[in-house]
Amino acid sequence: MTYKIIQIDSQTWRIEDQGVRFFLLTGDSEALFIDSGMTVHNLKEIAKSLTSLPVRLLNTHADPDHIGGNQEFDTVYMNPAELSNYHKTQHRTGSITPVWDGDIIDLGNRPLQVITLPGHTPGSIALLDMTRRVLIGGDPVQDGSIFMFGIQREIHAYRHSLEKLEKFTDKFDQIYPSHGTIPVMPSLIGELHAAVGKILEGEILPTEETIFGNSVRKYDAGAAVFLMDEEQPTT
Repeated sequence: MTYKIIQIDSQTWRIEDQGVRFFLLTGDSEALFIDSGMTVHNLKEIAKSLTSLPVRLLNTHADPDHIGGNQEFDTVYMNPAELSNYHKTQHRTGSITPVWDGDIIDLGNRPLQVITLPGHTPGSIALLDMTRRVLIGGDPVQDGSIFMFGIQREIHAYRHSLEKLEKFTDKFDQIYPSHGTIPVMPSLIGELHAAVGKILEGEILPTEETIFGNSVRKYDAGAAVFLMDEEQPTT
């Protein structure tokens, strides 16, 4: 088995899959996977072992380590801004059920609010678990390595998304990221925003790295490591 299931509370589980994590949430009437991992291909079997509720799938974004089990579902929740990544970059097919900024997905006395966070990818989203005061943040808010290189990434959009997310910090007490430490605190959002500013203003110097055949600049900003294109426009 390449993955590990860890129970967070009586209605929440995280699945650790070789450096990426995804989640299963249940309410009174439905269950929802948030992402489908990288190497896991038996999501419905996992869900059946944990709940008898009908289960659906939402993708925080369409990078390959988040969509590994998508083929098990006829349709998935996704921000339509992510379809270029999903269809053209990742060469995936299948229908989506669109979710938009501010939408509420209610699992039955468990409302989840969609927050769009473009930058890491065009259609990245987070989900605010409103009653539990937890943000399930995907890739943008973490203390690991944040990929900001390639055609789908845009550091200035990411910076604006962090500014947007800071306005929500009175609504959650913890963040569950897809990589790195879990949980992280809302204060990390401001730390990441400050780090991006220092990178764009030339205050943090990079080292050269090769990631998946791409020549990138690695900025160790303390709060996280940013992997960026060789050329970045300044502020």
